[in-house]
Amino acid sequence: MKKAIVLLSLLVLALVHADTTKVYKDLSLQDAIKIAKKQNLEIEIAKFDEDVAKLGLKVARGYSFGKLDATLMGLRSNDAGNVFGFKLQSREATFRDFGFSDFLSGVGGAIGQSDGDFATFAKMMGDPQMAKQLLSLAPKDLNYPKARTHFDTKFTFMIPIYTGWKLKSYRDIARKMVDMAKYDREKVVAEKLFQIQKAYYDISLLDNFKKDLLKIKINMQELENTTREMRKEGYAKKSDLLEIKSKLANINRMVKQTEANLELSYEFLSFLLNAEVKSIRHVPLDAPNYRISLKEALQRNLDVKKAKKGLEIQEKMVDIAKSAFHPTIGAFAEYGSADDKIFNEFKDHDRYTYGVRLSYNLFNGGSDYAKVEQEKLKRLKVLKQVELAKKGIALKFKKIQTQIKNLDAQVESLQAEVELSKEIFNTYLAQYEEGLASINDVMIKEALQLEKLLKLQQAQTQRNEKILELAKLTYGEIE
Repeated sequence: MKKAIVLLSLLVLALVHADTTKVYKDLSLQDAIKIAKKQNLEIEIAKFDEDVAKLGLKVARGYSFGKLDATLMGLRSNDAGNVFGFKLQSREATFRDFGFSDFLSGVGGAIGQSDGDFATFAKMMGDPQMAKQLLSLAPKDLNYPKARTHFDTKFTFMIPIYTGWKLKSYRDIARKMVDMAKYDREKVVAEKLFQIQKAYYDISLLDNFKKDLLKIKINMQELENTTREMRKEGYAKKSDLLEIKSKLANINRMVKQTEANLELSYEFLSFLLNAEVKSIRHVPLDAPNYRISLKEALQRNLDVKKAKKGLEIQEKMVDIAKSAFHPTIGAFAEYGSADDKIFNEFKDHDRYTYGVRLSYNLFNGGSDYAKVEQEKLKRLKVLKQVELAKKGIALKFKKIQTQIKNLDAQVESLQAEVELSKEIFNTYLAQYEEGLASINDVMIKEALQLEKLLKLQQAQTQRNEKILELAKLTYGEIE
């Protein structure tokens, strides 16, 4: 049901975005394949996925070049700690900000009381009571500063120096994910080529079947005229004529069904090319055998390639898990300036900080070791999946080859049977005209001829489909 909904959605998109300015007539299979590779919507979607993967690689590479941030912060506060910090950061702090004005007032009072006598002043300052009084004085400028606006501008650069090969492993994984997206796109292309080639062979077979039906129809019309004349002479019955008309109606029904299937095949081909196709250049009714060895098939199969690439990715995941046993080293540098006005006296108030940071996990409860073992087990699992993919494709390859051999024999046999049925029908038709056979015998032979034609068309369709499946299995195009 989901596949049907997706197919219907793509069909609607194709009808909306189809190149209606271009109508293709007498279109060859090779040209149709070229058009589909450029215009098919599913191939375009797969290309987007591949482009996304390529950007993911750029993201992974970017982490190795570090990170530079610019920060502009605007603040206003009357909090004592904040205001004092603002002034220190702006390099504008004074002794007044420390509360020295109140302290100096106390000292000035002591000097006044000593009448300028230094010995008296020294004695007063050495008095514990006086010292306690001065030290207990609450500095108003420090505790209750005026609100201050603060603008802080800084540039921070951080770069990893050593990560235990973790970043390199991530880059390798991102690179392999690009390959995986490429295989996915190629798989979509292979599926579309299969569908396009199948449509061409189906249309060619349907057109040929229609021609055969029309020939039989002409023969039956001639028989109808002959029977009508024979009835006038008393050599045929009314039931003979009715039986012929019944067979003609059946043939007309089959012709209409064939035409409807042709129209549907053209609609599907137009959908695949995202453009309107009116007629095609017919291909041979029997697709040529696709010759390829099992070894080459396994080398070219996209599912096997994806499985191998998945194994390579899992091996990198093991390396990432192992990086936990290595130290991480990074460097940073910061440069900035602060003032109560934005960008004011930037150089006079500037500052810098730089350094290196090393982090080395010494104990983690054994979880890092467990993670490494976990990834190793996953690698073994993927390795088995690669083997399974190879054996599955090999089995499918051999099965299709066997089916093709059986269908080759069926087609060859049915072609002979069709020729024989035609000869038998013509013989009985001549005997009927001479009064040596009944109309019932002629109709039986006509029905046999139609039956053989239908079986031949079905066998040829199945054979062509299997050959195309073999080509799709190895991402190949039949000539």
